[in-house]
This record gives sequence, C-alpha cells and structure tokens, in this order.
Amino acid sequence: MTELGLYFAKKSINRSDVSRKTGISKTRLSELANNPSTQLRVRELYLIALAVDEDPGFLFKKVCKDIELPNK
Repeated sequence: MTELGLYFAKKSINRSDVSRKTGISKTRLSELANNPSTQLRVRELYLIALAVDEDPGFLFKKVCKDIELPNK
C-alpha cells in the first residue's frame, strides 16, 4: 500500500466520492493507493486534496515523506 492508500484508510476516505468529485477514475485511485510503482501526478494530488478538504501542501508532504535526494 502507498502513503496515499494509508492516508485514505486512516481517514476512512471513500474512493468513489473522490472519483466523482475529481474525475479521476476509481481504477486510477486504486492504483495510486495500492501500487507503489504508480506515479502520482501533481494535478491528481491537488484534486484529491481539494476533494477531501485537505491542505494540498500537507497531503504532498504526507505522500512524499520518504523521498530524499540521492547521496553523492
């Protein structure tokens, strides 16, 4: 499960409602929530944040918390 999927589960967010509000398909939301190799687009993240009444910056930090610069 991805960080977005964990967020959905923790907040008991209904993906069907998010899909209806954002226009992002339920299949795409499931991929974003369950498949770590699926790339989340910024536009999708922003729409999801608006749909669940969350600050986009907060959700961005939550979803990307494990991303770091590569070591040199």
